Amino acid sequence: MERNEPLAPENGVRERRGIQSIEVGGALLAALEAHGAPMMLRDLAAAAGMSPAKAHPYLVSFGKLGLVEQDPLTGRYKLGPFALRLGLTALQGLNPLRAAVEVSARLADETEQNVAIAVWGNVGATVVAIEESARAIHVNMRPGTVMGLLTTATGRVFAAYLPARLTRPLIERELERLSGGREPLRLSRSFVNETLEEVRRHGMARVLGHPIPGINAFSAPVFDAFGHLTLALTMLGPESRFDASWEGPLAQAMRRAVADITARIGGKPPQSEETSGAAPGKEPAA
Repeated sequence: MERNEPLAPENGVRERRGIQSIEVGGALLAALEAHGAPMMLRDLAAAAGMSPAKAHPYLVSFGKLGLVEQDPLTGRYKLGPFALRLGLTALQGLNPLRAAVEVSARLADETEQNVAIAVWGNVGATVVAIEESARAIHVNMRPGTVMGLLTTATGRVFAAYLPARLTRPLIERELERLSGGREPLRLSRSFVNETLEEVRRHGMARVLGHPIPGINAFSAPVFDAFGHLTLALTMLGPESRFDASWEGPLAQAMRRAVADITARIGGKPPQSEETSGAAPGKEPAA
């Protein structure tokens, strides 16, 4: 069998040797997964970076294993029943929260900001874990804290990506409370819609000095294998050392973190940006 030659050692650690032919053939499986639909041989081979003549023997072997199957009428290839069983077994062993806790600890160390994890509970967006940075950041947030849907970065993520049937009652109550003048910020429905559109456009939410004066925050969604929101990762810290620009180092670190969690749990973003929670009182597009 062909084997990869080990790379030159770096920091005294040699890369483990693998079977090159398996890695080459794996590119075909990866191409099928990424495309998400049956593919002709020439297109599949091109997506995997090889010629059809080279790809065909791999596909024959994968077909014998049930990893791929070929439609007898169209000749197109797709992932097979054994690939499905592998995926279902992997999904059963996933723990999104555990993956998020591991990544959030590294993110807090990297950015020197506090990082929180929130999920949707029976009373709304609820913090379930907090990783504090080495620098003291005094924020009144702890596991069990319920975040406002309109005034916090965490809440805006859930408001932007969850179905309206879940978020609309809470959004309506929050709008009523804010319009009553008991809060320093009053929100119109149009402002809410624009804000949630901004969340989807940037793939994360941002708040500057509100609801906690002097504290900025980013929050980004993590989706499961079906494109459903499973949790939100939130970074927050004092505005004096929190670069809140959309393309700044903190925003980029946040994007890498949620991409890492998403990859670990086999997740993927929703196919459409249309989200029912975008406009309070507005039903989603079919």
